[in-house]
Amino acid sequence: MTAALNHLHLFVPEIFVASMICIILLVDAYVPKAINALTHQLSQATVIGAALLTLLNQPTETTLLLHNTFVSDSLSVTLKMAMYVLMFGVFVYSRSYLQQRGLLKGEYYVLALCALLGMMVLASAAHFLSLYMGLELMALSIYALVALNRDSAQSSEAAMKYFILGALASGLLLYGISMIYGATGTLELKAVSDVIAEGKAESKLLLLGITFIMVGLAFKLGVVPFHMWVPDIYQGSPTAITLLIASVPKIAGFAMLMRLLVDGMSGLHSTWGDMLIILAVLSMALGNIVAIAQTNIKRMLAYSTISHMGFLSLGMLVGTNEGYAAALFYTLVYALMSLGGFGMIILLSRSGFEAENIEDFKGLNKRSPWYAFMMLILMLSMAGVPPMLGFWAKLAVISQIVNAHMYVLAVMAVLFSVIGMYYYLRIIKYMYFDAPAENSPEIEANTDMRWTLSLNALAVLGLGLFPHTLLQLCQNSL
Repeated sequence: MTAALNHLHLFVPEIFVASMICIILLVDAYVPKAINALTHQLSQATVIGAALLTLLNQPTETTLLLHNTFVSDSLSVTLKMAMYVLMFGVFVYSRSYLQQRGLLKGEYYVLALCALLGMMVLASAAHFLSLYMGLELMALSIYALVALNRDSAQSSEAAMKYFILGALASGLLLYGISMIYGATGTLELKAVSDVIAEGKAESKLLLLGITFIMVGLAFKLGVVPFHMWVPDIYQGSPTAITLLIASVPKIAGFAMLMRLLVDGMSGLHSTWGDMLIILAVLSMALGNIVAIAQTNIKRMLAYSTISHMGFLSLGMLVGTNEGYAAALFYTLVYALMSLGGFGMIILLSRSGFEAENIEDFKGLNKRSPWYAFMMLILMLSMAGVPPMLGFWAKLAVISQIVNAHMYVLAVMAVLFSVIGMYYYLRIIKYMYFDAPAENSPEIEANTDMRWTLSLNALAVLGLGLFPHTLLQLCQNSL
């Protein structure tokens, strides 16, 4: 108890977010709806406050807390800070969209902050149970958010699909965890790693457990062949919710991979590394090829996400700190690009109209040259065109594959990247070379959204010109 109190400051951000969720619940219940902007402001203040507390209470060394269930280290700090930045952007982008559709309710902010809290727990998980608790807190909150628009049959269908498949994935993951416990006799990730390294674990049970865990992880990440939910959920959810799903949880997904596979089962790298090779190749192939046929931009970006998760897997399967740093770099870059891409969809949407089709971007350069340029930056970066940030992310991962002498994988990664450029360049073609639709309305957006979206895209360009700062941060985190 004394040790926990001595290190209380290291989990103050989680306590603060949990406390603010309760306060926001009370404010939303008792404050007149005429001033419900207070809920939005409190939610943004929660994110900013958590970021400040995380920065002020950085650990000087890796510290295990709460009976070895919670770890505070430089990786957890980096992941949480990325989550805060992305969540702040999500709240800014989604406000006007939800307000126009009568969906700007206290439930949205409470559920989004609950999901953030679950992701924070995931980033600091040092025990299978704390990891599972964080995962389920995040997942259950997002299930409810997908169904936020109760009057939409499409959203309700998407929520049911997401819940059923997510529950199946959670069950498989939990079954795998129980087998790991049976093979090693412990649920502490570090202790599991030590037992595996000493060769004391039951090998057959351990292999079966890691197989179930990999299937559960593949479902959660949305990689092939467990990807079937991704395009339907992206398309069926309100765009503001799709924006959230496509950005912040990707950081949590990387945290889950690091905590489970690296911290807990690094001794089985040869086993889960081979599985990741198959998942990565299938995801890059199917994601990039099927995306070409899409006319709905949300489905296109969903298949794009599948291919990007394949690239993330390539960095992880190398099994070195440099490979993990490249995977972290790729995750941060993708989340930032995805945030901007869906932010642009929200920008072009208006009350009674969803800018979900690729053709809705026709003639954007004539309607708004500045935001056409912002979308140009984001699409070129996702395509991996230099000097955009996405190029350096792909280069970092492919370089690690080459260093590991996996030349066939490296060639396949480059090939699928070239194929993937087509559907990104198609959007650029629509924006700059096609005429806008007749009676296209002017773009309407709040000042804070305009500024944030511009900073989002310019950050992709600026960090692309000076990528070593972010890459060095990722390397130092590991």
